[in-house]
Amino acid sequence: MPTIGVKRSLLFKELGQTYTDKEFDQLCFDYGLELDDIEPIPESNGEDVEYKIEIPANRYDILCLEGLSRALKIFLKKAEIPKFTLSNQKFIRMKILPNTQRIRPIVVGAVLRDITFDADSYNSFIKLQDKLHQNLCRNRTLVAIGTHDLDTIQQPFIYDAREPQHIKFRSLNQKIEMRADEMMEFYLKDTHLKRYVSIIQDSDVYPVIYDSNNVVLSLPPLINGDHSKMSVKTKNIFIECTAVDAHKANVVLNTMLTMFAQYCSKPFEIEPVEVEQVDGKVIVYPDLSDRSQDVSVQKINQRIGINVNADKTAELLNRMCLRTNVIDPDTVRVDIPVTRADILHFCDVAEDCAVAYGFNNIFKTVPKTSCIGNQFELNRVSDLLRHGVAEAGFTEALTFTLCSCSDVAEKFGKKIENIPAVHIANPKTLEFQIGRTSLLPGLLKTIANNQGTALPIQLFEISDVILNDASQEIGCRNERHLCAVFYNKTPGFETIHGLLDRVMTLLKVTYNENRANDKGYYLNNECEDSAFFPGRHAQVMVCGANIGVVGVLHPNVIENFDSAFFPGRHAQVMVCGANIGVVGVLHPNVIENFGLRLPCSILEINIESFV
Repeated sequence: MPTIGVKRSLLFKELGQTYTDKEFDQLCFDYGLELDDIEPIPESNGEDVEYKIEIPANRYDILCLEGLSRALKIFLKKAEIPKFTLSNQKFIRMKILPNTQRIRPIVVGAVLRDITFDADSYNSFIKLQDKLHQNLCRNRTLVAIGTHDLDTIQQPFIYDAREPQHIKFRSLNQKIEMRADEMMEFYLKDTHLKRYVSIIQDSDVYPVIYDSNNVVLSLPPLINGDHSKMSVKTKNIFIECTAVDAHKANVVLNTMLTMFAQYCSKPFEIEPVEVEQVDGKVIVYPDLSDRSQDVSVQKINQRIGINVNADKTAELLNRMCLRTNVIDPDTVRVDIPVTRADILHFCDVAEDCAVAYGFNNIFKTVPKTSCIGNQFELNRVSDLLRHGVAEAGFTEALTFTLCSCSDVAEKFGKKIENIPAVHIANPKTLEFQIGRTSLLPGLLKTIANNQGTALPIQLFEISDVILNDASQEIGCRNERHLCAVFYNKTPGFETIHGLLDRVMTLLKVTYNENRANDKGYYLNNECEDSAFFPGRHAQVMVCGANIGVVGVLHPNVIENFDSAFFPGRHAQVMVCGANIGVVGVLHPNVIENFGLRLPCSILEINIESFV
């Protein structure tokens, strides 16, 4: 979690009260914070200290002295919740050009007019930008903040993306002009800024913001121009945020504005900016409207373990910077301000209510229901199978939950569009693009990295895969699979088949030899999968459902990974008439795709069918 440093003297001045260190530590605890450390300030000659306070990662509104002191004063009932408004002045205008869609498509902005800083508030303003860049902005990859002295530049502003050799200006605190490509080399040697160079360095075009006189304001997300740099004497501030995520851009902009609008000549009044989108649509920023949510008082009492009425609930939530309106004895309407972007769900409201009530004030009771704890059935079955498969001579492996798109698609001769995979928005590497939909790729890669091990190599894993599922609240679900691989000079299909029989014995599922009904399990070899050898794989059917697959992997899959079985050498595993998996011999192409050289038989089934 992020930690902020605030001077004790400034904080107590804002709070209007002096505390001992122990008393302030208790206040932090009551509000859900932690006083992490107390450090002396050398220049104060022992008269002042700096409090290091640990802040929840989602509480962007208390990442600075202004936000923290405001929240604590409201919590202590010493201040009212501020109401932020938009001024009626003629809007400043900004236009987005089409080229920006190639690299950093979003920009939002606003103005703090007639603001008065002193040295401490100005430093707090700069520090908040750094904290947001580190936290919500993910080191400027998602959002980058630019702040400018509005009196030195001329609207309307243009947000464009140009080739680096066509961008030239004097960057912040530099004495000479440089081209953008020269800046990349220059800032690669800068201790603070070198981490941001790679965000745009490899792009054909770089994002850049100009004013109407062609003066460069910033080269996001790297550096601002020196022409519009701010100082403690700045009176009018233009704040722009370029981004790849519109929601986070708005949260960052609103946080910067609401934390420091109190220093304007008209406190809490913000001047909006019109942004003309690529399609010609004009959007006014910021959006300061509240979000409303109706909550049940009874449900809050049940969730926390307290007994308060609607009026008391409203009072508690007011102390957490949430405006409220009692609708009826069981319903409170909560108006969530723009400062509380962390409130997403009823649980967040209930948590705030518990904080305001005081965790130490919640009466401890013995649960009304008496029950004996028990192991989750799926985990019990998984542990049973782990022991059973290990006793059969297989070694357990633990592979990465994330994998590349090619691991589950191209290497098996499939298209990623046909795979129900959950994709990672901004993967750090090509190896971690999606959540795995099968355990097989990880085991094959494990074998590929251990080919010097004595043969045969017999590995298994019992873990969750991640599948897209529109019927679920979050759009996906976990599914527990068992996967086993036999790698040797011969396919060893009989070993994998024997393991399947052993697993079914442990699960007390009998073999259905004649397939006359949906009881028991059998192998359905009337299926095709290009990952397996033809005729050497099968679906595993239990009670008529396909729960997995068993077979000899095709060599191309073993090198790459599916299309993946030899024709006629794999089958579906059918249990009670349902396909629960697959068993078979991998196709040579799959074997080759994974960098392997020898035949490979595999079994993969869904074990949730047995719970």
